[in-house]
Amino acid sequence: MLLCACGVQGPPHPPRLEQPAAVQDLAVVQRARTLELSFSLPQVATDGERLVKPLEVEILRAVGSVNSGPPPETWNLWKTLSGAELPPARPDGKIALPFSVSPEEFEQQHGATFALAVRTLTRRFRGRAVRSDLSNAVQVILVDVPLPARDLKIQAEEHALVLTWSAPAQTVSGQPATNVSGYRIYRSPTGKPGSFHRRGEVSALEYRDLEFEFGRTYVYSVTAVAKQDGSVAESETSATVETTPRDVFPPAPPRGLTAVYTSGAVEVIWTANSEPDLAGYNIYRNEEGGTAQKINQEILRTPIFRDTSIAPAHKYFYHVTSLDLANNESASSEEVQAETR
Repeated sequence: MLLCACGVQGPPHPPRLEQPAAVQDLAVVQRARTLELSFSLPQVATDGERLVKPLEVEILRAVGSVNSGPPPETWNLWKTLSGAELPPARPDGKIALPFSVSPEEFEQQHGATFALAVRTLTRRFRGRAVRSDLSNAVQVILVDVPLPARDLKIQAEEHALVLTWSAPAQTVSGQPATNVSGYRIYRSPTGKPGSFHRRGEVSALEYRDLEFEFGRTYVYSVTAVAKQDGSVAESETSATVETTPRDVFPPAPPRGLTAVYTSGAVEVIWTANSEPDLAGYNIYRNEEGGTAQKINQEILRTPIFRDTSIAPAHKYFYHVTSLDLANNESASSEEVQAETR
């Protein structure tokens, strides 16, 4: 007997909704007339499953006075970005979206509070949007930021790269720049966009960068910082300046030099230098009224030299110099004398 069995088909499952989870980490900074939003794109839907459909982003905005309190409940759609318009994530996993405020709007609105939020969406059949809940809301006062710092210069010292610049005279709206609270210093190994990292923030017109290496190239820029009622904004970056510092700084001259005649030779001893890039020493000798000549064939690695190329009944004068790994030679040590018998 031939038996046949058929599977029982269950009820069809409804298509997956794919409503994105809400953004939780929205942040905003102001640079000149640009508001830069940063946040992490959701990776899962509200059902806990991974998102498959392309994401779009909507930026919502509300404008109120500084004293208006919390952001209003009603948001205005400010910008919409398709998936193709979204930038790649930064190393921290977030995307950054810069939006410029037009000169006309900036003139009218600086000093006002901007409330910002985002939501993401996917598309269903026939392009119907499935939106996430609203993100956390952030507020920023649109600050009339200074123009960029001017005349950035770099001077290499032995232990620091010293940056100096001139303060901006005006704000973006053309007012006197009286709201500058400080300056932020940025450095890059290449000068390419996205490669600058903040080195520090100072209130003076000078910054000393103590962490550098001779022979390496660095590119610097500076922004002016303004603060207003808890909001912090930066100017556009200054013109960049590139430097490749060279080690032209000699070590200190040796100290504590002594010379003693003993057993047919003059022993010259001195205190060792402490520079981390010390390479060694040269020793020089002359007779009274003569010209000093270097008497070591190779650089001396230790602070002692035994001079056997001497004649009896002579008076010799010795001095020592130190050298670093860049072949910079110090000034002479103090001179000492020894008499042979």
